[in-house]
Amino acid sequence: MSHWSEDLVSIEQARTLDGLFHQRVKRSPERIAYRWFDRERNDWQTLSWREAGEQVSRWRSALAAEGLAVGDRVAILLRNCPEWLLFDQAALSLGLVTVPLYTDDRADSAAYILADAAVKLLLIQDAGRWKRLAPVIGDAPWPQRVVILDGRETTGEATRHAAAATDPRVVIARDWLPAPGAPAPQRNADGDALATIVYTSGTTGRPKGVMLSHRNILSNAHGALTLIDVYQQDEFLSFLPLSHMLERTGSYYLPMMAGATVAFARSVGQLGEDLQTIRPSVMIAVPRVFERVHQRIADQLAARPAPVRWLFALAVKVGGMQFERAQGRRGWHPLLLLWPLLRRKVARPVMDKLGGRMRAAVSGGAPLPPEVARVFIGLGLPLLQGYGLTETSPVIAVNPLEDNRPQSVGVLLRGIQARIGADDELQVKGPGNMLGYWNNHAATAKVLDAEGWFSTGDQARIDGRHLYITGRIKDILVLSNGEKVPPADMEMAIALDPVFEQVLVVGEGRSYLTALAVLNSDLWPGLAVEYGLDPGRAESLRASDLIKDMLRRIRDALADFPGYAKVRRVTLTLEPWSVENGLMTPTMKVKRNAVLARYQDALEAMYADPL
Repeated sequence: MSHWSEDLVSIEQARTLDGLFHQRVKRSPERIAYRWFDRERNDWQTLSWREAGEQVSRWRSALAAEGLAVGDRVAILLRNCPEWLLFDQAALSLGLVTVPLYTDDRADSAAYILADAAVKLLLIQDAGRWKRLAPVIGDAPWPQRVVILDGRETTGEATRHAAAATDPRVVIARDWLPAPGAPAPQRNADGDALATIVYTSGTTGRPKGVMLSHRNILSNAHGALTLIDVYQQDEFLSFLPLSHMLERTGSYYLPMMAGATVAFARSVGQLGEDLQTIRPSVMIAVPRVFERVHQRIADQLAARPAPVRWLFALAVKVGGMQFERAQGRRGWHPLLLLWPLLRRKVARPVMDKLGGRMRAAVSGGAPLPPEVARVFIGLGLPLLQGYGLTETSPVIAVNPLEDNRPQSVGVLLRGIQARIGADDELQVKGPGNMLGYWNNHAATAKVLDAEGWFSTGDQARIDGRHLYITGRIKDILVLSNGEKVPPADMEMAIALDPVFEQVLVVGEGRSYLTALAVLNSDLWPGLAVEYGLDPGRAESLRASDLIKDMLRRIRDALADFPGYAKVRRVTLTLEPWSVENGLMTPTMKVKRNAVLARYQDALEAMYADPL
């Protein structure tokens, strides 16, 4: 490890997020800041910190020419790319407030955020996205300026210029940007000023805008670096959306603070190839990514002979023992004599698929399935589970490499206090806690008290210095990709269709949503005849044409929900959930856990074959 060296920018030196960038350019001008794949050149390109500073000056000059005032909001609707960061830094250096948008969000959701934040300028990926968004915005006053990033697709050239010609708000980035100029000096600004408004997924009703200051985010990045060392020689692979605070803090501001390089992955589908090419040393992901790799390994093993499967299971077992011994939690065992051989023959080939030099892989945004953690840790991947929320900038806790307890979500970051409140709710207080919700004092008051304690909505326990999440106070489903969906709202919408008597949406910790649905017994006979089925036969409820049509009806019922709130599979039943059979309370509320237990086999079947 002699070649690993630290070069951290302190919070005091940075003062603001744009000050952090200024300090990094000053300290590491010729080091590689970013890598990305240029489709036009069909090759990976690099940008040094000095070059990044020159490009930020272009974006800063263009923004300054728009006459924006300190505190004005500007929005970013881009895939992960250097321009995302360049625009963000330019805006922050002018005292502007950045509002990130998800590229795959519904147009009406994006339009709501633009209006709610009174966004004056929008940087958008391409003319196609603007074409879908513009009709929804209509005559609304926001945004006043739309900048279309000059993409590399030649087929989109005419479309981009047509948009600019017909809408006075629209300009093309390459025409709008001036020539590079000298970087501006670091400004003397207040670190407690608002830096960004990040809209949550919106579990009920409209999404809420989380207001985070420069100091909120700087303190969070610094706190994470006190638990996990990051070096100048580290290379991050960025593929979670930068509109997600986990990625933004963990794979943007934190590497900048440490002087590490960030490479932008091309897509989730090309992640395997990018891992081989970039060979990252640090990666931040949601559980769904690790689940996919785990499933791929399981599928490949299923086709191999029994001795190969046995050898793999042995490697995971012995590797787990080796991990526990290295952590100081168990003694020596004779099976550990096999580890050098098992590591070379079984574990190393799998780790090589991940690039072969991963020092730390952090999983956050949703619970990590224990079996997935067991397999990867057993194979030698330093997999660290963490926990946080957008409202906390976002990290609250993460497991250190030297004290990694996979069942926990880690150790509190420096400066964060935690306590267990009523109903075992986790409450935290620290420098990363948000300023509040934008334009929503009532919602702020519900979660942030006068002393600065934030109520997370999660149930927890603290064992020693490790934090364990034990449940959720709010009945919200968190998918393995970190997206949050409100099952009660969805269930009510589906049950508006008279064919469904009762509905339960399922998906906590899973990669997609499924549903259990009780059909209306009065309508079932006619429905069965319509599909040529015998209403008296139980197998009729599993007929493929019927299932397909029920999924269509569910999809129609959820048309107004976000795109990720989509039910992929459904199990139908005619048995009503009642007080008599123990599936409802006396107050006529469905006992969710009891229903899940009753239909456990059906649920597992819906997730047995991944989509």
